[in-house]
Amino acid sequence: MSENLLFLTGKLAEKSLHKILAGMQPTDFNYRIAQIGVSVAALMTPELIVRRLPDAGDADRIVLPGLCRGDLKLLEEKYGIPAERGPEDLKDLPQYFGRGGKEPDLSNYDVKIFAEIVEAPDLSVAGILKRAVQYREQGANVIDLGCLPNTPFPHLAEAIQALKAEGFKVSVDSLNSDDLLLAGKSGADYLLSLTEKTLWIADEVPSTPILIPAKPGNLPSLYRAIDAMRKKGRAFIADAILDPIPFGLTESIVRYQRLRKRYPDIEIMMGIGNLTELTDADTTGINAILFGVIAELKLNAVLATSVSPHAINAIAEADIARRVMYAAREDRRLPRDYSDGLLGLHDRRPFTYTANEIAELATQIKDPSFRILVSEAGVHIFNRDGLFQETDPFKLYPHLKVEDDASHAFYLGVELARAQIAWQLKKRYSQDEELQWGYSGTDGAKEARVAHRNASLKEQKEKKKGR
Repeated sequence: MSENLLFLTGKLAEKSLHKILAGMQPTDFNYRIAQIGVSVAALMTPELIVRRLPDAGDADRIVLPGLCRGDLKLLEEKYGIPAERGPEDLKDLPQYFGRGGKEPDLSNYDVKIFAEIVEAPDLSVAGILKRAVQYREQGANVIDLGCLPNTPFPHLAEAIQALKAEGFKVSVDSLNSDDLLLAGKSGADYLLSLTEKTLWIADEVPSTPILIPAKPGNLPSLYRAIDAMRKKGRAFIADAILDPIPFGLTESIVRYQRLRKRYPDIEIMMGIGNLTELTDADTTGINAILFGVIAELKLNAVLATSVSPHAINAIAEADIARRVMYAAREDRRLPRDYSDGLLGLHDRRPFTYTANEIAELATQIKDPSFRILVSEAGVHIFNRDGLFQETDPFKLYPHLKVEDDASHAFYLGVELARAQIAWQLKKRYSQDEELQWGYSGTDGAKEARVAHRNASLKEQKEKKKGR
């Protein structure tokens, strides 16, 4: 049975909303549009809606503009149905609802993230706990304590026990047998890394071992370790080891493919830090490609690090990538229109309005407030006094006539600079919003900026009235 959706909008967006929803048909929902009587949909609030919308009719769900602020519980209590914010830009409605009229589901994944605290021996127990909390918030399932060569780790057992007391799954990464034995006896859930020559450690402790080749690239050695653990009926994870560029990356990926083909049902880990940390390239794209490979091979775990400044968000990006690639694989779809979390420098649909559409919209503006939009042609700024378009914001200044209003001039300067950057990089621009840089972007003081702008416009209007 089709769901009935009620879309709320303002005067300026009503025509576009009708056009977009009509263009999305057929969908698995019916829709009705209610124009609330405000010019700009972003100025809509739950309190205003309650005053102007008597009832929701036969709607099963209310969809508001993405920039609408306030507590939506007020609407749910008033109308007795769920209320949600749609995308911030109308043109994103088709992607918001995804294929078949449903929002993409990114709640599932099948890859565990082991987040390594590389310098664990140099941190206090409190410092390790603090880092672990950060990594868990970014999506880590297991906290890995990295043991450094020739570096004492006297508080290893204490650190493991402290993490376990806080509910963390813990792994310990060391090539030292004594470290691994102590870790296993102290409650570590996983041990990295055992070879066919150190499998005896697995007999001494209950921890799940991660198996690696005895020598780099030696798959037969890894196969022997796997077969030995299977014979014992013990759980394990195998890792063929991902090599960095240009020291065998391609061949190492082939090893993973061979490992999966030989053992279709075992758990396999890939350590991705050799690429994200050791390549001077944005980690968003690296994670996307790696997790595409991981999804195709149905690998089960990754060891991720976040050490180099350029890889500071690598763990959080891994979380996004595993969800997107899982969804794409299960849906049998290309990994597009699921999330923009891995889009940093560019956007796939940067310009939602053409120059002609902006010109048409400008004819509807009857107030002095400036609107700023970006199209492939450049930056457009307009109000009731006219529409101006340039690629250089300095050329727009003479048309704005804000010389006597420093606050408003500052505001327009900031927004036009953002618009120019968006045009140059082919990014999405939305007035009063920071440019989006994928996971790396920040929300900032969004509400404060909007409030400042509104206050500035109010002052400008009062000044004009007084003239």
